[in-house]
Amino acid sequence: MSVTTLSYAETGAFSTLLTDYLARHEALTPFYHRFPTLEAFAEQLQEKQAHYTPEARQRLVAALRQQYAALPAVHPAVQANIELLEKDTTFTITTGHQLNLFTGPLYFIYKIVTAVKLARQLKEQYPQYDFVPVYWMATEDHDFAEINHFTLFGKKYEWNAAEPGGPVGRMPLAGLKEELLDQLPADIPAVFRAAYEESGTLAEATRRLTHELFGELGLVSLDADAAELKQALVPVLEKEIKEQASNQAVQAANAQLEAAGYRPQVYSRPLNLFFLTDAGKRERLEYDAAQDCVQITVRNTGRCHSQQELLDLARQHPEQFSPNVVLRPLYQELLLPNLCYVGGGAEVAYWFQLKGVFKENNVPLPMLLLRNSAQYISKANAGKLRKLGLTSRDVFRPLSELKKQVGSTLGQEEVSLQKQQQQLAEAFRQVSELAQRLDPTLVKTVAAEQQKAAGIVAGLEKRLSKAAEAKHETAYSQLTALKDKLMPNGHLQEREDNVLSILINNPGFINQLMEAFDPLALEFTVLEEE
Repeated sequence: MSVTTLSYAETGAFSTLLTDYLARHEALTPFYHRFPTLEAFAEQLQEKQAHYTPEARQRLVAALRQQYAALPAVHPAVQANIELLEKDTTFTITTGHQLNLFTGPLYFIYKIVTAVKLARQLKEQYPQYDFVPVYWMATEDHDFAEINHFTLFGKKYEWNAAEPGGPVGRMPLAGLKEELLDQLPADIPAVFRAAYEESGTLAEATRRLTHELFGELGLVSLDADAAELKQALVPVLEKEIKEQASNQAVQAANAQLEAAGYRPQVYSRPLNLFFLTDAGKRERLEYDAAQDCVQITVRNTGRCHSQQELLDLARQHPEQFSPNVVLRPLYQELLLPNLCYVGGGAEVAYWFQLKGVFKENNVPLPMLLLRNSAQYISKANAGKLRKLGLTSRDVFRPLSELKKQVGSTLGQEEVSLQKQQQQLAEAFRQVSELAQRLDPTLVKTVAAEQQKAAGIVAGLEKRLSKAAEAKHETAYSQLTALKDKLMPNGHLQEREDNVLSILINNPGFINQLMEAFDPLALEFTVLEEE
């Protein structure tokens, strides 16, 4: 396996905000706490240790023990990490993601490998501490349409269950086997099928699958949709209901971002909370402007509460409340002894809007690390690139540029009638001057004839170019097919392909990622089979 790296900017696939962050532009300094370097973790460790309480640690470990009791067997590395979390010298490196079927796009895998690898690097740098990689399961998310499908070898597999409208983690898996699992290729690894066939809910299946894939690496998966964990949310719920401080903080950050030339990733609401109804739905909490007194309604229901009623409910039953995108990160940092969040570009961008939210609640903001991104090139595709005279770096260039390069390599004559167009324009300029002297009414006629002649030459240029390309049509067809395979639908491979497209033929892929990724190098990785 050959491993090369390039800057994120070279791929052309990442936002200006993100590339500016990686370059440590001063304009973004106010929006994060500490830039992720090995040395900077020393202060982050001390700060988190001072804020994270023994009660929070006990609550976390008890919940994890209960959640992992549902697995048939727990890998020793995972069990050891859960036990380590009891110690006040143990901290976490966290990434989070939705419960995509069969892990969804490749970047799900890349997120977790980044977190695992960083935890190992930190252990080498700070041997007196322990570091546990954590996958935060987005079990409370209710957008089923975003997770009910995945793409494998160009084919979309989709689970057409009824929209739950509530936390997807609670969804039963009835009908999944007949509708989706039985349609999969026969060579799918057994652990993928078993995770869904032998689980009762989507959350259970996702935990089981990530445990099968990453258990030996010590990954701990946390489902925060649990009554005992929601107790930690009570102070946040009280502050949100009484003061709406999070909305004010985000609005202020948004104004600063826009003034610096960046567009906010997410937008805040007056109340950044959902309510989990008795019917199993997750509905937004909203102020009812039609009421004379302060009333808060549960959207799409007949429920309406005064502020005091909602405060009482939050204190007695916090498990009925669910944070939205603005407060979810805060909930995460209340539950975990976390030092760093590993996220994709969009996630890093919206964390930049939350520094004030964390300050309002006196919770340390974690470091924000862009997950590793990668391009995987199989041995067969690497051979095709070399045959076309291209390298792995060329994958990210536009197809039109690649065609020109391949054409040049194959000796194709470049067709351009630009010189002839210039000569034609000069000839008509002279004719126009003559018409102006002899009969000015003919100037428009000359201009029309010039436009017609220029069009004829342009058409000839296209026909001649096609004739030149026809000599190497096979090579161009191969190039187009290869480009689409490596950059499906014009996107990075990691955003479209599923890990199974690699694992089926390369079972050691995750271990190869562990070797190749360097989280703090902040570079795009290309893995090429030899």
